[in-house]
Amino acid sequence: MKETPREHGMLPTADGQRIYWEEWGEESGAPALYLHGGPGGTCGQSGYRNRFDLSRARVIGFDQRGSGRSLPHASDPATSLESNTTAHLIRDIEALREARGVESWVVNGVSWGSTLALAYAQAHPDRVAGVVLFAVTTTSRREVDWITEGVGAVFPEAWDRFATHAERAGTGYRRGRDRLVEAYDRLLNSPDPAVRDAASREWAQWEDVHVSIGAGGFTRDPRWDDDAYRLAFARLVTHYWSNDGFADPPLLEHMDRLRDIPGILIHGRRDVSGPALTAVEVHRRWPGSTLIIDEQDGHGGPTMVQHWSEANARLLRLQEA
Repeated sequence: MKETPREHGMLPTADGQRIYWEEWGEESGAPALYLHGGPGGTCGQSGYRNRFDLSRARVIGFDQRGSGRSLPHASDPATSLESNTTAHLIRDIEALREARGVESWVVNGVSWGSTLALAYAQAHPDRVAGVVLFAVTTTSRREVDWITEGVGAVFPEAWDRFATHAERAGTGYRRGRDRLVEAYDRLLNSPDPAVRDAASREWAQWEDVHVSIGAGGFTRDPRWDDDAYRLAFARLVTHYWSNDGFADPPLLEHMDRLRDIPGILIHGRRDVSGPALTAVEVHRRWPGSTLIIDEQDGHGGPTMVQHWSEANARLLRLQEA
């Protein structure tokens, strides 16, 4: 039987967006927020609700602007991304919190969602009862350049294909001189639909390659079969990554704002595309955090997921106390 949320709807924003949200669990339960990855992912495909005891928790998820079921959708080239920044997403989270009558919540973020969780917690520490980060990122320039270029040292054949496409597509990109992520950002905003489609397919191929270690080898993600999903994902991720996550100054410089907030950081040792260095740096600057490095998993995996469930149980118990 298909599961359905207890409540769901569309939240209108002051600048004309309509944000899809959903709630699971007990209305009187301890509130928790889920922030999906990408940018450009969706809360509808992750099974995030299974990481909580829904008999005790009130879990809220939403599709970030431009993605999933939110409108307007980033797959439409007419949809401007000018109002799609981290600051806008933080305002969306606050608007959702107020609309749903939540005083404070345990904030969960996965991959890119962990960047957004940190940014939100730094902006509104009084609204955050705890933080759980899974596959920790801060979307710094170092991280972006590694995942789009540096990790090519591990996957040279796949990276050569990835870079060659940008060179041959007329972006002016030259290896060793230009940022590859910026070349793909230009391709994914081309007025030519064939150019956008080809770039989104190459981007999707690279996504599957760089997360393959620790995930049982290369597997094509079936989500890429959905043209709208693939186009929106690639367009949004290159938009955010080419702007270093719109974090100025970088998130690591304001970790002191989380000093009174408990946090649990979960990261896979075999996460080649997102090395454990970032998780360690966040932990070092956040005395109230606990760091769990899973030696077997990569950018997610079964034992990491188990740690995720246990982390929520622990922080939600603190919220109930």
